[in-house]
Amino acid sequence: MSYSDFLSKYSGEIIKAFFTHIELVLLSVGIGVVIAVPLGIMLTRHQAAAKYVLSIVGVIQTIPGLVLLGVMLIFFGIGKPPAIAALSLYAVLPILRNTFTGIMEVDSHYIEAAKGIGMNGKQILFQVELPLAMPTIIGGLRLSTVYIISWATLAGMIGAGGLGDMIWTGLSTYETKFILAGAIPAAILALVANTLIGFIQRALTPRGIRLGR
Repeated sequence: MSYSDFLSKYSGEIIKAFFTHIELVLLSVGIGVVIAVPLGIMLTRHQAAAKYVLSIVGVIQTIPGLVLLGVMLIFFGIGKPPAIAALSLYAVLPILRNTFTGIMEVDSHYIEAAKGIGMNGKQILFQVELPLAMPTIIGGLRLSTVYIISWATLAGMIGAGGLGDMIWTGLSTYETKFILAGAIPAAILALVANTLIGFIQRALTPRGIRLGR
């Protein structure tokens, strides 16, 4: 069977796997954002705890994907829940680290100026610190998304679906067409996501910072 015939025969399954993969990525990264951004903000207010929290979250990144998926299987069973739980944990660190770093690197002169015009802590956070830190935070989101697109291919091993299904089918049957049907769309998805989030990152970067002023 030629590759074009293969694609014609399995196009429906490939498309379904592609959108399932996107679903896994969006849910995992979304949960990662919900956890990481508030936690990153909190750590900027409690800096003594920051190095410990970042170290603990960093340890999670060193756990092999298959091991973490295996642990999540114990708690959630087979399917999407354990995959989303594991991928969400992996998504946290880049966003958390960049949120913390971005806010901490806001020039103190801006903070003092905001206080000088009567802004309270909440106003300073939402009107000064977060807008200036947003490009850095989006950079963490960008890195996290690309990572998760890659790691989500492991989800096929535990019945969560996605492009990993195609890859693991190919590996188990020694059929390279299945492997390519999963690997190529995953690579394209990572490139597209990286480019789109890169545009967003540049758009949210204040003009003065882009020009190096």
